[in-house]
Amino acid sequence: MRILLVEDDPMIGEAVRAALKDASYAADRVTDGALALTAFAAQRYDLILLDLGLPGRDGLDVLAGIRAKGSAVPVIIITARDGLDDRLRGLDGGADDYILKPFEMAELLARIRVAIRRQVGSAAPVLSNGIVSLDPATREVAVGECTPIPLSNREFSLLRALLVRPGAILSRSELEDRIYGWGEEVESNAVEVLIHSLRRKLGSTVIKNVRGVGWMVSRNG
Repeated sequence: MRILLVEDDPMIGEAVRAALKDASYAADRVTDGALALTAFAAQRYDLILLDLGLPGRDGLDVLAGIRAKGSAVPVIIITARDGLDDRLRGLDGGADDYILKPFEMAELLARIRVAIRRQVGSAAPVLSNGIVSLDPATREVAVGECTPIPLSNREFSLLRALLVRPGAILSRSELEDRIYGWGEEVESNAVEVLIHSLRRKLGSTVIKNVRGVGWMVSRNG
Protein backbone atom coordinates (compact mmCIF):
# COMPACT_ATOMS: atom_id res chain seq x y z
CA MET A 1 0.00 0.00 0.00
CA ARG A 2 1.18 3.50 -0.80
CA ILE A 3 1.13 6.38 1.68
CA LEU A 4 1.74 10.08 1.09
CA LEU A 5 3.52 11.71 4.03
CA VAL A 6 3.16 15.50 4.15
CA GLU A 7 5.64 16.73 6.78
CA ASP A 8 8.11 19.60 6.62
CA ASP A 9 10.09 18.80 9.79
CA PRO A 10 13.14 16.85 8.51
CA MET A 11 13.68 14.79 11.67
CA ILE A 12 10.04 13.76 12.09
CA GLY A 13 9.58 13.29 8.36
CA GLU A 14 12.49 10.92 7.92
CA ALA A 15 11.66 9.00 11.11
CA VAL A 16 8.07 8.43 10.00
CA ARG A 17 9.08 7.60 6.43
CA ALA A 18 11.58 5.01 7.69
CA ALA A 19 8.99 3.50 10.05
CA LEU A 20 6.48 3.24 7.20
CA LYS A 21 9.03 1.52 5.01
CA ASP A 22 9.91 -0.90 7.83
CA ALA A 23 6.17 -1.62 8.15
CA SER A 24 6.03 -2.59 4.45
CA TYR A 25 4.37 0.55 3.12
CA ALA A 26 5.55 2.39 0.02
CA ALA A 27 5.96 5.93 1.37
CA ASP A 28 6.41 9.18 -0.55
CA ARG A 29 7.25 12.36 1.39
CA VAL A 30 6.62 15.98 0.44
CA THR A 31 7.35 19.05 2.56
CA ASP A 32 4.75 21.67 1.66
CA GLY A 33 1.06 21.96 0.90
CA ALA A 34 1.34 22.77 -2.78
CA LEU A 35 3.54 19.73 -3.43
CA ALA A 36 1.07 17.59 -1.46
CA LEU A 37 -1.76 18.49 -3.81
CA THR A 38 0.48 17.96 -6.84
CA ALA A 39 1.48 14.49 -5.62
CA PHE A 40 -2.12 13.64 -4.77
CA ALA A 41 -3.21 14.58 -8.30
CA ALA A 42 -0.44 12.54 -9.93
CA GLN A 43 -0.44 9.32 -7.88
CA ARG A 44 -3.02 7.00 -6.34
CA TYR A 45 -2.56 6.76 -2.57
CA ASP A 46 -4.15 4.42 -0.04
CA LEU A 47 -3.71 6.89 2.85
CA ILE A 48 -2.33 10.38 3.54
CA LEU A 49 -0.50 11.50 6.69
CA LEU A 50 -0.90 15.27 6.86
CA ASP A 51 0.84 17.85 9.04
CA LEU A 52 -1.04 21.12 9.54
CA GLY A 53 1.75 23.69 9.95
CA LEU A 54 3.10 23.53 6.41
CA PRO A 55 4.95 26.20 4.41
CA GLY A 56 3.07 27.80 1.57
CA ARG A 57 -0.32 26.22 2.12
CA ASP A 58 -1.78 25.15 5.46
CA GLY A 59 -2.65 21.51 6.04
CA LEU A 60 -6.33 22.28 6.50
CA ASP A 61 -6.33 23.91 3.06
CA VAL A 62 -4.69 20.78 1.65
CA LEU A 63 -7.36 18.63 3.29
CA ALA A 64 -10.08 20.84 1.82
CA GLY A 65 -8.48 20.52 -1.62
CA ILE A 66 -8.41 16.73 -1.37
CA ARG A 67 -12.02 16.46 -0.30
CA ALA A 68 -13.11 19.00 -2.93
CA LYS A 69 -11.96 16.48 -5.56
CA GLY A 70 -14.45 13.97 -4.16
CA SER A 71 -11.68 11.68 -2.90
CA ALA A 72 -12.43 9.37 0.03
CA VAL A 73 -8.75 8.53 0.62
CA PRO A 74 -8.16 8.19 4.40
CA VAL A 75 -6.38 11.22 5.86
CA ILE A 76 -4.74 11.16 9.29
CA ILE A 77 -3.63 14.53 10.64
CA ILE A 78 -0.34 14.48 12.58
CA THR A 79 0.29 17.81 14.28
CA ALA A 80 1.41 19.70 17.36
CA ARG A 81 -1.78 21.79 17.30
CA ASP A 82 -3.58 20.52 20.39
CA GLY A 83 -6.43 23.05 20.65
CA LEU A 84 -9.99 21.74 20.56
CA ASP A 85 -10.87 24.14 17.75
CA ASP A 86 -8.04 22.78 15.57
CA ARG A 87 -9.11 19.21 16.23
CA LEU A 88 -12.72 19.96 15.40
CA ARG A 89 -11.76 21.81 12.22
CA GLY A 90 -9.61 18.89 11.13
CA LEU A 91 -12.15 16.18 11.84
CA ASP A 92 -15.13 18.17 10.54
CA GLY A 93 -13.05 19.10 7.49
CA GLY A 94 -12.82 15.45 6.46
CA ALA A 95 -9.88 13.95 8.36
CA ASP A 96 -10.32 10.36 9.50
CA ASP A 97 -8.12 10.73 12.57
CA TYR A 98 -6.11 13.36 14.46
CA ILE A 99 -2.86 12.51 16.24
CA LEU A 100 -0.87 14.90 18.39
CA LYS A 101 2.90 15.16 18.28
CA PRO A 102 4.91 13.67 19.84
CA PHE A 103 3.41 10.25 19.22
CA GLU A 104 4.55 6.65 19.50
CA MET A 105 5.25 5.12 16.10
CA ALA A 106 3.49 1.89 17.10
CA GLU A 107 0.28 3.85 17.78
CA LEU A 108 0.53 5.68 14.46
CA LEU A 109 0.93 2.37 12.61
CA ALA A 110 -2.07 0.92 14.47
CA ARG A 111 -4.21 3.93 13.53
CA ILE A 112 -3.11 3.56 9.90
CA ARG A 113 -4.28 -0.07 9.96
CA VAL A 114 -7.65 0.99 11.39
CA ALA A 115 -8.12 3.72 8.77
CA ILE A 116 -7.31 1.32 5.95
CA ARG A 117 -9.70 -1.31 7.35
CA ARG A 118 -12.47 1.27 7.36
CA GLN A 119 -11.63 2.27 3.80
CA VAL A 120 -11.94 -1.28 2.49
CA GLY A 121 -15.11 -1.89 4.53
CA SER A 122 -13.74 -4.51 6.90
CA ALA A 123 -13.86 -4.41 10.69
CA ALA A 124 -11.75 -7.56 11.00
CA PRO A 125 -8.08 -6.96 11.85
CA VAL A 126 -6.98 -9.86 9.62
CA LEU A 127 -7.23 -9.84 5.81
CA SER A 128 -8.62 -13.09 4.47
CA ASN A 129 -10.28 -14.61 1.41
CA GLY A 130 -11.46 -17.64 3.37
CA ILE A 131 -8.31 -19.69 2.76
CA VAL A 132 -5.37 -17.31 3.17
CA SER A 133 -5.27 -15.08 6.26
CA LEU A 134 -2.82 -12.18 6.59
CA ASP A 135 -2.28 -10.31 9.86
CA PRO A 136 -1.11 -6.72 9.14
CA ALA A 137 0.02 -6.27 12.75
CA THR A 138 2.42 -9.24 12.81
CA ARG A 139 3.00 -9.55 9.03
CA GLU A 140 2.36 -13.29 9.24
CA VAL A 141 0.27 -15.35 6.85
CA ALA A 142 -1.55 -18.62 7.37
CA VAL A 143 -3.15 -20.98 4.88
CA GLY A 144 -6.13 -22.75 6.41
CA GLU A 145 -5.29 -24.00 9.89
CA CYS A 146 -1.54 -24.14 9.26
CA THR A 147 1.00 -22.42 11.49
CA PRO A 148 1.46 -18.74 10.55
CA ILE A 149 4.47 -18.02 8.32
CA PRO A 150 6.53 -14.81 8.53
CA LEU A 151 6.96 -12.83 5.31
CA SER A 152 9.56 -10.39 4.08
CA ASN A 153 8.45 -6.76 3.83
CA ARG A 154 7.88 -6.89 0.10
CA GLU A 155 6.24 -10.31 0.13
CA PHE A 156 3.85 -8.92 2.72
CA SER A 157 3.22 -5.76 0.68
CA LEU A 158 2.36 -7.71 -2.44
CA LEU A 159 0.08 -10.21 -0.71
CA ARG A 160 -1.65 -7.44 1.23
CA ALA A 161 -2.38 -5.56 -2.01
CA LEU A 162 -4.06 -8.67 -3.43
CA LEU A 163 -5.98 -9.60 -0.27
CA VAL A 164 -7.43 -6.13 0.19
CA ARG A 165 -9.50 -6.85 -2.93
CA PRO A 166 -9.94 -10.62 -3.41
CA GLY A 167 -11.07 -11.39 -6.93
CA ALA A 168 -9.60 -8.19 -8.39
CA ILE A 169 -6.80 -8.54 -10.93
CA LEU A 170 -3.79 -6.28 -10.32
CA SER A 171 -1.30 -5.61 -13.10
CA ARG A 172 2.46 -5.51 -12.67
CA SER A 173 2.48 -1.71 -12.58
CA GLU A 174 -0.33 -1.63 -10.00
CA LEU A 175 1.55 -4.03 -7.74
CA GLU A 176 4.79 -2.09 -8.15
CA ASP A 177 2.92 1.07 -7.11
CA ARG A 178 1.85 -0.63 -3.85
CA ILE A 179 5.34 -1.93 -3.08
CA TYR A 180 7.86 0.74 -4.10
CA GLY A 181 8.08 4.41 -3.11
CA TRP A 182 9.72 7.26 -5.00
CA GLY A 183 13.38 6.71 -5.78
CA GLU A 184 13.38 2.97 -5.09
CA GLU A 185 14.87 0.87 -7.86
CA VAL A 186 12.45 -1.65 -9.36
CA GLU A 187 13.91 -4.59 -11.25
CA SER A 188 11.97 -5.69 -14.31
CA ASN A 189 11.06 -9.09 -12.85
CA ALA A 190 10.62 -8.00 -9.21
CA VAL A 191 6.91 -8.84 -9.05
CA GLU A 192 7.42 -12.29 -10.58
CA VAL A 193 10.22 -13.05 -8.10
CA LEU A 194 8.02 -12.09 -5.14
CA ILE A 195 5.10 -14.14 -6.42
CA HIS A 196 7.35 -17.16 -6.97
CA SER A 197 8.61 -16.81 -3.38
CA LEU A 198 5.06 -16.54 -1.99
CA ARG A 199 3.93 -19.58 -3.96
CA ARG A 200 6.81 -21.61 -2.54
CA LYS A 201 5.73 -20.65 0.98
CA LEU A 202 1.95 -20.82 0.57
CA GLY A 203 1.30 -23.19 -2.31
CA SER A 204 1.18 -22.79 -6.06
CA THR A 205 -2.57 -22.09 -6.26
CA VAL A 206 -2.83 -19.23 -3.76
CA ILE A 207 -1.93 -16.49 -6.26
CA LYS A 208 -3.43 -16.95 -9.69
CA ASN A 209 -2.00 -15.55 -12.91
CA VAL A 210 -4.38 -14.10 -15.48
CA ARG A 211 -2.24 -14.28 -18.57
CA GLY A 212 -1.48 -10.91 -20.11
CA VAL A 213 -3.40 -9.04 -17.40
CA GLY A 214 -1.95 -9.61 -13.91
CA TRP A 215 -2.43 -11.57 -10.69
CA MET A 216 -5.19 -12.16 -8.15
CA VAL A 217 -6.28 -14.17 -5.15
CA SER A 218 -9.70 -15.77 -5.43
CA ARG A 219 -12.69 -14.36 -3.57
CA ASN A 220 -13.81 -16.69 -0.72
CA GLY A 221 -10.90 -19.03 -1.47
